[in-house]
Amino acid sequence: MSEHEAEAAEAPAKATAKKAPAKKAAAKKTATKKAATAKKAPAKKTATAKKALAKKSPAKKAPTKKAPAAGTAAAKKAPAKKAASGSRPESQASKAKRAAQLNEALAEVYYYAHPELDFENPFELLVATVLSAQTTDLRVNQTTPALFAAYPTPEDMAAANPEELEELIRPTGFFRSKAKSLLGLSAALRDDHGGKVPGSIDELVKLPGVGRKTAFVVLGNAFGVPGLTVDTHFGRLVRRWKLTEQTDAVKVEQEIDDLLPESEWTMFSHRTIFHGRRICHSRKPACGACPIAELCPSYGEGETDPEKAKKLLKYEMGGQPGQRLKPPANYPGTPAPPLPSRDPGAESPTTGPGSGSGSDAAAGAAR
Repeated sequence: MSEHEAEAAEAPAKATAKKAPAKKAAAKKTATKKAATAKKAPAKKTATAKKALAKKSPAKKAPTKKAPAAGTAAAKKAPAKKAASGSRPESQASKAKRAAQLNEALAEVYYYAHPELDFENPFELLVATVLSAQTTDLRVNQTTPALFAAYPTPEDMAAANPEELEELIRPTGFFRSKAKSLLGLSAALRDDHGGKVPGSIDELVKLPGVGRKTAFVVLGNAFGVPGLTVDTHFGRLVRRWKLTEQTDAVKVEQEIDDLLPESEWTMFSHRTIFHGRRICHSRKPACGACPIAELCPSYGEGETDPEKAKKLLKYEMGGQPGQRLKPPANYPGTPAPPLPSRDPGAESPTTGPGSGSGSDAAAGAAR
């Protein structure tokens, strides 16, 4: 083969060799385009999917977003509104109506309610009330006969030897502070009131050891001037009856004054105190034996079993201080008869255990 023929034979091979890289390049380019298309396609699909999810998500997420809101702000407000409507303050007219019902029911049970301190004149009642702070009326009634025999008038008591006076009243407790009050008020009665107990609240509260509580005991029972005696029993019961939420004695007095006629103030005090001493005790009220249970919004705070509740009852007739007596078969439906007035020659009637009406100053000293 000549040289010319050899070159001619190699020419097609070179052309083919040149075309082959071109085809490979084309194929590579095509593959690159496909890859690019494949990469773009998922991106587009993903974007489309995201858009679709974004359109659907608000509908699905809306309740979820509202739920937390309801569980936090809205949910917290809802119970508050419900509680507010459920605990809506009772109207004054409704309280007055309930107070009248309670007073009427107590009047039927304790028709014999009376001041349980023995006295024969305003001075004796004033002295006995001062002594009754932080002790029982029974203890005071056992102490006052000898006291009044020794010092029958304000002039006599004002001139008493302090140590002798203290010894006479020692059984009532806090005898030093009480003796100081008795000497002070007796001197004031002698010097400023001609030896007479004044019959007004303004004058009484100016006497040493005499506050509104003591003054109203004297006014209501020695002068017939209506007034509420807000002692520990009275305050406890009117709060249990939801007639007031006040704990300050003066505020309690003012709120209860507005619920009852003035003519009922003194007797409502007696009836309430009787009930507090005998049935509605501080620690263990005898709810199951309470004759006015159906009117009490706090029923259930104490013993509700009737038989167990009967054992908690306390009675004023007979017994010793603090002694629980066997309940009469007819009590509390038919109360005992009224106690007789004190006869110096007779045995002093007994009263139930519990705090007496009390001198404000002596009660403060005790606290």
